Amino acid sequence: MDGSGMTIGIGLVGYGYWGPNLLRNFRSNADFRVIGVADKKSETRERLSAAFPDIRTFEEAEMLIAHRDVDAVVIATPVASHYGIARRALDTGKHVLVEKPMCATLDEARDLVERARRKSLVLMVDHTFLFTGAVQMIKELVARSALGQVCYFDSLRVNLGLFQPDVNCLWDLGPHDLSIINHLIDDELIDVEASGYCHVNQDAPDMVYLTLHFRKNCIAHLNLSWMSPVKIRRFTIGGTDKMLVWDDLDEDQKIKIYSSGIHFQPEEQRPMIIPQYRIGDIHSPRLRKTEALVGVAQHFSDVIRGKTPSIMDGTEGLKIVQTLEMAQSRLDDNLKRVRARRDVPQ
Repeated sequence: MDGSGMTIGIGLVGYGYWGPNLLRNFRSNADFRVIGVADKKSETRERLSAAFPDIRTFEEAEMLIAHRDVDAVVIATPVASHYGIARRALDTGKHVLVEKPMCATLDEARDLVERARRKSLVLMVDHTFLFTGAVQMIKELVARSALGQVCYFDSLRVNLGLFQPDVNCLWDLGPHDLSIINHLIDDELIDVEASGYCHVNQDAPDMVYLTLHFRKNCIAHLNLSWMSPVKIRRFTIGGTDKMLVWDDLDEDQKIKIYSSGIHFQPEEQRPMIIPQYRIGDIHSPRLRKTEALVGVAQHFSDVIRGKTPSIMDGTEGLKIVQTLEMAQSRLDDNLKRVRARRDVPQ
């Protein structure tokens, strides 16, 4: 397929938790034609064929990727399989949209980025939150410095389950906030701190506390958990002029902007004069209410057709895998140190 306006033949690999949402959105976009779906479970393929007789089903991803009418492949399978399927698709000349995180290792991510570059193919990661009305509004506010200089991010992303069999809490929930932060600010990550706990599986943390330090005096703290009795999706941004709270579960007022802040005296006066706190009005802007995956599908089409650069390409996915690997190393060290101290007899 070229950029001439022909429909893009799509093949979907994986029809589990997220696959039905992807299929629905690509079927409803006139730029795409869904050629087939690959899934290893026979009962899944039978259910799919009954619901969508016009869509071919395949047991193996390789058979779908090799189909001559498939121009692009969407991958919604366990993380460990992302690299192998994406590599096969790129080597076959297909564009790729892969679920987060892009790969299980940094070496895999680098290899996919290089393969896509050599063949001039689109490699994108489905960081869905970038297409929510909330993140798009926050991006606009940050871009025009409406909050002043961004000083910190504080995210609470917790719920009871879903426990994932192939990744821990960090790799499951972390990519959402990491992709949002990377989208909002252009800054260099210089250090990571991580701690957590394993309640269910001693090798898979189900609670993680992550702190990210950036070069331009910005800090981010992420509270990630599968062990909370309630589901919370709250993201706070502190700026020098205003502060913002995004509550994704609040359907009426997802974003609240606080005209509040702290005014610091010159450094030489700080020992004598306390900071001045400013409390002002609260504003809740109206947000666009469109399903984020609608935007993901359209963005994939526009990037393939050369209409726009990607905001979530392979290099962005690589940055997140790099951060996850760094955080995992810190987390492993922390867990090992705590266990060693716990095992010391009193």
